Amino acid sequence: MKIVKFFLFFIVYCLFLGAGSIFGLYKYLESELPDVATLKDVRLQVPMQVLSAEGELIAQFGEKRRLPLPLKQVPPLMIKAFVATEDSRYYEHHGVDPIGIFRAVSVMAASGHASQGASTITQQLARNFFLSREKTLMRKVKEVFLAIRIEQLLSKNEILELYLNKIYLGNRAYGVGAAAYVYFGKSVNELSLSEIAMIAGLPKAPSTFNPLYSHERAINRRNTVLLRMLEEGYITQQQYNEAKRENIIASYHAPKISFSAPYLAEMVRQELYNRYGEDAYTNGYKVYTTIIGKDQIAAVNALRNNLINYDIRHGYRGAEKILWTQLQTPWTHEQIIEQLKKISTYGPLIPAVVIATNKNKAEVIMPNGASVELAMNGVSWARKYISDERQGIAPKTVNEVVKVGELIRIRQVEDSWWLAQIPEANSAFIALNPLDGAILSLVGGFDFELSKFNRVTQSLRQVGSNIKPFLYTAALDKGLTLASLLNDMPITRWDAGADSEWRPKNSPAKYAGPISLRQGLGQSKNVVMVRAMRAMGVDYAADYLKRFGFPEENINRTESLALGAPSFTPLQIVRGYAVMSNGGYLIDPYFISRVEGLQGEVVFEAKAKIACPKCNDIPVIYEDVPKIKEINVESIEDIVKSTTPMTNLKPSVDINSEIPITVEQKKYAPHVISTPLAFLISNAMMTNIYGEPGWMGTGWRARDFKRKDIGGKTGTTNSSKDAWFSGYGPDIVATAWIGFDDNKRSLGRTITGGEAGAKSAQPIWNDFMKVVLDGVRENDIEPPDGIISITIDSKTGKLATNNSVSKNLEYFIEGTEPKTAAIREVGTIVISEDGNSQELF
Repeated sequence: MKIVKFFLFFIVYCLFLGAGSIFGLYKYLESELPDVATLKDVRLQVPMQVLSAEGELIAQFGEKRRLPLPLKQVPPLMIKAFVATEDSRYYEHHGVDPIGIFRAVSVMAASGHASQGASTITQQLARNFFLSREKTLMRKVKEVFLAIRIEQLLSKNEILELYLNKIYLGNRAYGVGAAAYVYFGKSVNELSLSEIAMIAGLPKAPSTFNPLYSHERAINRRNTVLLRMLEEGYITQQQYNEAKRENIIASYHAPKISFSAPYLAEMVRQELYNRYGEDAYTNGYKVYTTIIGKDQIAAVNALRNNLINYDIRHGYRGAEKILWTQLQTPWTHEQIIEQLKKISTYGPLIPAVVIATNKNKAEVIMPNGASVELAMNGVSWARKYISDERQGIAPKTVNEVVKVGELIRIRQVEDSWWLAQIPEANSAFIALNPLDGAILSLVGGFDFELSKFNRVTQSLRQVGSNIKPFLYTAALDKGLTLASLLNDMPITRWDAGADSEWRPKNSPAKYAGPISLRQGLGQSKNVVMVRAMRAMGVDYAADYLKRFGFPEENINRTESLALGAPSFTPLQIVRGYAVMSNGGYLIDPYFISRVEGLQGEVVFEAKAKIACPKCNDIPVIYEDVPKIKEINVESIEDIVKSTTPMTNLKPSVDINSEIPITVEQKKYAPHVISTPLAFLISNAMMTNIYGEPGWMGTGWRARDFKRKDIGGKTGTTNSSKDAWFSGYGPDIVATAWIGFDDNKRSLGRTITGGEAGAKSAQPIWNDFMKVVLDGVRENDIEPPDGIISITIDSKTGKLATNNSVSKNLEYFIEGTEPKTAAIREVGTIVISEDGNSQELF
């Protein structure tokens, strides 16, 4: 009996000693244990999503893929799969399961390997949130204490929800929502029992048990999970058998990007990072941009096709690389595929290797292993590139263009394949809504992976004749009219001490004598522009450019200003053109309409200042004139309901404000030129496209639109290093640029003539507008108050009479119209000996 008492006393003593030791250890570690109360307000690391105006995904930033789900959205079978596999007594223990530990040890002793984990789901949660994965006794002890604390703080369902959203499941997928999409491209509700079991088997070894790493291991692990579910009574024998027979078909599913807008997405990433730092990639922000899907796709296609066509005009530069020659051993199919998989595809340009050729065709292999043919129609363009100015003769056979063993580029053109090459020139395009500055499409180059340099926002390029509408606006404001006659004749200017004269020339070098300012703009007459600037003064013209948002430091104050010597970015140019098409308001371009947090709360919302083309009571304010008072409006619709459709008008974000901006707080943009003046210059740009009787505008390639609500202007710099086209349509203004990044090479010449704005850049604008304006009703553009129309004599710019040989209707700001009638001068008639008459004057 004494032995029994002693034994019982010893057990009690050990229990007290053990409890005391545990309590002492807990008190020792208490200060090092994190506060589990933070789990009440935990923020899962969710990547940033960049969305279009329609809510379509265009980019995602963040290392961790996670799609947080409330527990009620997780299928019950998935919860049971994790419980059966990871913690079968989950609903019975209080954070630590001694029985589970004993069972795991017993199974390991009997089988020789660990088939069941000893850590509970709560312990795993503690480790994932608060601890490292180092395998030390102290870490395990902390894990136990934290698990007990967590069980006291949270309910079982709250713990499960955190666990199922936090657990790492391989391939950057965190949580069951992300894993379902990464491996199967499905939501959790679409998964089969077999797929659920596969995902539930991943926590033990996510890097090696996933089907992308080892299909066999994934199958074996899935079967283990199914067996545990059967043993726990969660599934029937029939369900078990059917799921076990099902093959796992998995592949990596990246975030489904609806369309390409990487340059804009990078602008968003930089903006959010500047504000939030690294949290931008983990706080689950949804950034709604102003980009319109249809517009962006049209812009990308137009820019790429134009660059490819430019490249075609200038000839073929040869193979990208020679893998083997005729005298060397040909590569095997496996070697070719391995090489091709290392090479990026840029836009529509796919790498391929030539494996056979003859006069009529070539056989090439693509990265996917498919073999396609290049026929003569696909290589007939490939004149040999000699220089930017010269190309060789047209090829007559396929095998004189491509050789066996060459690494080349190909692209699909309808149902056939064509030889291609990566363009050496590059391009930029931007379109925005002139009413509020919302950027509708933006393409910073041929391909973001090829070059991340954003030419829309970062590239300062000489603007050439694209500057003329701004300078003509200044001239009109100074007192000239669209009917004013300026002499289109060569100019020579000698400067004191200069070695040579300055001789601005037209391009082409043709001169028409006295012509109207409208014709000077429409035909882009350089000498007419110089004369107009001389009439108003260089300093006046330079200062006036600042009204359109152009920075002072980029504006040169010499007569070369008239020929477009300043350098601006395409973004700055399109903003200036918006002023001329929106009634004279300097809007601020923006690309973020709103930012939402993880729970859908609005973090930022639009605060765009808008234009009002039909408003008559907003004064023109510029520089030293007292600042315009802020004009609050009831709503955007009230401002523009009588002017133009609101299809493209999107809100913007004030990234410097933490207060959500409501639509009632919208204000007008600065009114920097008068509405009548803006009407005159936008109307004049229409004739750059449609011309007038007797002459064609330089933008005549857009005449096929056959609508009277578009206008634009070409632009080409000296030596054709830059080519531009900027123009507007209803509720949209866009700018296209093309050139070489090094700013040294000319766009050159081809057998069809020299490159220039109309030929090299305008096709981008045309192709874009064909898509964007398709189905858009033509605007009836009514002259604003203060504009009158008068029939004038085209030869003199004065009031037309019955004797006027040519006359046309011209617009004037009221008070600037001609007051005197044209007088037809009568010359002296002489008759020669052969009886022919001739007027001397």
